[in-house]
Amino acid sequence: MKEKYDVPIASESEFVEYMLSQMAAFGLPCTQQQAKDFYVYYARMIETNKYLNLTGITDMKEVVVKHMIDSLSCYDPKIIKSGFSIIDVGTGAGFPGIPLAIYDRTLHVTLFDSLKKRLTFLESVIDELQLTNCKTLHGRAEDLSHQDYRESFDIATSRAVARLPILLEWTVPYVKQGGYVIALKGAIYEEEVGESDKALSTLKASIEDVRTVILPTLDDKRAIVYIKKTGKTPGKYPRKPKEIKDKPLL
Repeated sequence: MKEKYDVPIASESEFVEYMLSQMAAFGLPCTQQQAKDFYVYYARMIETNKYLNLTGITDMKEVVVKHMIDSLSCYDPKIIKSGFSIIDVGTGAGFPGIPLAIYDRTLHVTLFDSLKKRLTFLESVIDELQLTNCKTLHGRAEDLSHQDYRESFDIATSRAVARLPILLEWTVPYVKQGGYVIALKGAIYEEEVGESDKALSTLKASIEDVRTVILPTLDDKRAIVYIKKTGKTPGKYPRKPKEIKDKPLL
């Protein structure tokens, strides 16, 4: 009997054709080579997913839309400028960090996660695709932001990691003043934005824009929240995990 995630891998030609068509439908330009790079990422993820839980989404068409294009939905060259440094906090299987690094190789992307096994997988993808603009970082968000990484990135991204008030405490400290936290959010984004006032004022940040996202073939509700860092985050933040959990900035 096949394991739950032992699924067939689509051919490169099938993937590339679908990726190009859905990127066009979404309104993002995509080259044949970029689509081929995304295929390598997809194929390695499905292979590795047989023994390491990376994703519950394994159908090729769903991977293209719900993982690849969803990750790229936050790409705005007016905010994510050429050459910028990005830390992808809680990167998991590499979303949105790897798609951003494939799509714009001028970006310097750090894939940050607490699980070493996932990072080992991502390192193999980085090596195979020769993503010299991408590296991994192992640790916990509340620890490393008190070290050399504090206020050292232009952008922090995060997707499906935590509710916004908690996510802000984990991400804002990594960002330079004037930089952005970009949060990819699902259906309850309005509720999360509404409960973030205290976290924003405490951490010295403000919501600059909330953009709803409609992905090709889907009708579910998603949004990108762009948060600008407006001042220096007080040194006590982020706090220890138990304190964040017991006393969130609400």
